[in-house]
Amino acid sequence: MPRHFAQLTFTDTVKATQARLGTRAHNERYEASEIANTELGMNERKFIEARDSFYLATVSETGWPYVQHRGGRIGFLKVLNAKTLVFADFRGNLQYQSVGNLQHDDRVCLILIDYPQRRRIKLLGHARSIDIADVSAHTLAVLGGGQSDEPDTRVERVLQIEVAAFDWNCPRHITPRFSEHELADVIDPLRQRIAELEAQLNHEIP
Repeated sequence: MPRHFAQLTFTDTVKATQARLGTRAHNERYEASEIANTELGMNERKFIEARDSFYLATVSETGWPYVQHRGGRIGFLKVLNAKTLVFADFRGNLQYQSVGNLQHDDRVCLILIDYPQRRRIKLLGHARSIDIADVSAHTLAVLGGGQSDEPDTRVERVLQIEVAAFDWNCPRHITPRFSEHELADVIDPLRQRIAELEAQLNHEIP
């Protein structure tokens, strides 16, 4: 089976552009790969559930793409199975542009980035919005009860995404960045070691 991500994204115009810029032969080999990339494996699951944010693109009725940032606790985006993602959608700026776009066109694109390791994955899928009143207790439990670290924030709905295709992207031009949590993993042991050395020094000096 050829790579499905390329089948969905390499339009005739894209292929013509590749040919004009001299990369068509390279991309033909990419297209012909036997790795279909339509089902998430363990590597993808670990990567996705280690993220605390991602970017979500939807398509409006005017044809313009709309991109939003989604964030939460590490692992708030869950992999239910090889074809399904789900996450609790918290109340935001009350514009509901992404949710509204899904009523017109359920196609979405997600980009997830691991900045420290300079890794990213692109994912295409079909999303549907499920009102919180219609979400099962089991699904809420999977989502950690729909809790947020921010005060006065509540879950309004759950978004479920059926994976159409995904692709690991190259690491070029990803600037390494570190979250407060990631820095703490490095800094806290150093602080502890400094405190131990200071205590030892104070004990040795009469």
